[in-house]
Amino acid sequence: MRKVENNRAWFLVIPVFLLVAFSAIIPLMTVVNYSVQDIFDQNTAYFVGAEWYREILTNPRLHESLLRQFIYSFAVLAIEIPLGICIALMMPTKGKMASVCLILVAIPLLIPWNVVGTIWQIFGRADIGLFGSAMTSLGLDYNYASDPADAWATVLLMDVWHWTPLVALLCYSGLRAIPEAFYQAARIDRASKWAVFRHIQLPKLKNVLVIAVLLRFMDSFMIYTEPFVLTGGGPGNSTTFLSQTLTKMAIGQFDLGPAAAFSLIYFLIVLLVSWLFFTTISHMDKDDKGGQHGNDA
Repeated sequence: MRKVENNRAWFLVIPVFLLVAFSAIIPLMTVVNYSVQDIFDQNTAYFVGAEWYREILTNPRLHESLLRQFIYSFAVLAIEIPLGICIALMMPTKGKMASVCLILVAIPLLIPWNVVGTIWQIFGRADIGLFGSAMTSLGLDYNYASDPADAWATVLLMDVWHWTPLVALLCYSGLRAIPEAFYQAARIDRASKWAVFRHIQLPKLKNVLVIAVLLRFMDSFMIYTEPFVLTGGGPGNSTTFLSQTLTKMAIGQFDLGPAAAFSLIYFLIVLLVSWLFFTTISHMDKDDKGGQHGNDA
């Protein structure tokens, strides 16, 4: 007899779909509608088609912000991913110290974004800040408010301090999921620490690293609060990223049509790059597994 499937569980999913439609799809359709109109007020709007998209794509400010954003995001990944792996490898695995280390590492993640910007705003001041006064005592002319290089370094260091713990905790959970039998086999073979990391720990961390890379890229690519509080996008436009450019266009200039087109392009860039990251890392994982099966054969 054919077994009758019980599909009543789908009724429990309907509220979720309705919530997503209300909180995501409807606002997205509103932005799409704004992106093809020239809006003067609540009751006056004229259809302009793809004019705003052409204007945004040829805007040099967008190109500068986009380049600045890519450089920043890739710098964040290049620093935080290896550093997070190193911290996870050094953390104890048993006893009370393991719990203490987990709590201490997680503390920066509990601080709100605007508070992080305020902390580093004070921390980097040369007169009262610990970091700023330390740089001055070393003979360095450090001033994140007037020097673009210092502003960049401070924003990057602030992000590394705030978000490297997330990568470390993800890697730590991945390391703890590795069965002890792998380490026992490595000890029997007298494998070095590097060999254990290269052939046991790193392959087992790949899925975790995919999550860490995607989360950190998407978050760093949409960063707004911390640099806005710390530098306000300055000095000049040196730390003005895409999100700040979009905010100035939508709120400061009240150009709702171009801002809507800008936000959709912004969304597609994040979606495309995240998909490329995920696809590349997934293919690398499949190639490695195929190579291992070939060696076993």
